[in-house]
Amino acid sequence: MRTRAALCSTLLSLLEQKAFDHVTIREVTTRAGVGYATFFRHYQDKEGLLHDLAAREISQLLAMTMPILYTVDSRASTRALCAYVWRHRKLWSALLTGGAAGALREEFIRQARQLAAGQNNPDTWVPGDLRVVFAVGGAVEILAWWLKQREPLPVDRVAEILDRLVVTPAIAGAKLPGP
Repeated sequence: MRTRAALCSTLLSLLEQKAFDHVTIREVTTRAGVGYATFFRHYQDKEGLLHDLAAREISQLLAMTMPILYTVDSRASTRALCAYVWRHRKLWSALLTGGAAGALREEFIRQARQLAAGQNNPDTWVPGDLRVVFAVGGAVEILAWWLKQREPLPVDRVAEILDRLVVTPAIAGAKLPGP
């Protein structure tokens, strides 16, 4: 477990400095103080390490922001989410816009579903699982778009967009009367 943590931490640090495509397994293992062969006992390739790092980051991000769908002050939660992503933008750019984007989206949805399963889903015309898939999918797309911009919008503006396009409709949709 310590080896995996060291490799994830090292990759995270390297992603703050350069693009994922420019990071090598040798560089990760050297900086982590882990043998090159040991890396392959834990991961098949560097994409596997990235997926593990993504799962850890998603878990942390969801723990911080999942209350968005269950809170009165959704703007504060969306701002916290956007501020976190912005602080770690190199990592999230690699995760959301790189080759692992599809796997990241699926992992994000999987973890969000697990967290949402424990939440009370009020009388709603939108199934709780669909709310989660919609909210996560919308958030992922908006964040990916934001991180690809040559001149990115400020955190507060992206939080407003995310809140108005994804969160508010998801919350309001849960309160609409059924057909």
